[in-house]
Amino acid sequence: MGKIVLAAKITHVPTMLMSEKPGRIFGTRQQAIDGHYEIVRRAREAGVDTVVVFDSHWLINAGYHINSGEHFKGLYTSHEFPQFIQDMEYEYTGNKALGDAIAKKAMQKGVHTESHNIESLTLEYGTLVPMYFMNKERDLKVVSVAALCTVHSHDSSIKLGEAVAEAIAESDSNVMILASGSLSHGMWANEDYAANNGTFTISSEFNQQMDLHVIELWKQGRHKEFLKLLPEYASKCDGEGNMHDTAMLYGAVGGVNYEGKCELIGEYFPSSGTGQVNMIFPV
Repeated sequence: MGKIVLAAKITHVPTMLMSEKPGRIFGTRQQAIDGHYEIVRRAREAGVDTVVVFDSHWLINAGYHINSGEHFKGLYTSHEFPQFIQDMEYEYTGNKALGDAIAKKAMQKGVHTESHNIESLTLEYGTLVPMYFMNKERDLKVVSVAALCTVHSHDSSIKLGEAVAEAIAESDSNVMILASGSLSHGMWANEDYAANNGTFTISSEFNQQMDLHVIELWKQGRHKEFLKLLPEYASKCDGEGNMHDTAMLYGAVGGVNYEGKCELIGEYFPSSGTGQVNMIFPV
């Protein structure tokens, strides 16, 4: 029987990659990088062999979609930020059986989900950035779930997360689940970015205060309150991908019945107007 060995909400900001290169941003995201290293260290201690990533950079306009490729290899440049992420080489093994099982479980719940094993279906940077730091040995299998959801309800995303947990329980995989996306996601307006040192600041004090409140709710295990808050929080604070990655995470760890007291790994930090965090949801 498989199990979820670790679950976390994580950042994937491209400046983490730039932080390792000479230049203005060198070293500035080290605490976020260290957070990724600590999360995967704990997962490896717990025997992880597969990572399921809820990727808020994979845009979908109908149904849910899972990249269940058997093998991923490519050279990635971001269309969004080609100056930040360019010519990133990657190669990972997939876990097709688990991806297919997740889709089957979701369909049984009435949530239309398709599992794809298509060689030309590449990975997005919501998966690639964390895997760059967490899967350097390239030994962990990867399943990527689309979480930039444009016409989906949080309730259906929670059901998808439930399907993930059920499929894992019936598998032979030890899985780390990553909700890859920001908290608030109010990007700086282009004309305001430079004047506000946009790389290192948040665009809205309201968003920042809401982010800090949510972190405290998670620390205290007040998840029922958060789930009631989620739709308005995602909407009013511009949650990345409408925070469907977070809804999926909740479905996987128990939804309204989840009582874990979450652990902040490192520090909350602003980036290009948004609020970012690495936070473990105990399982």
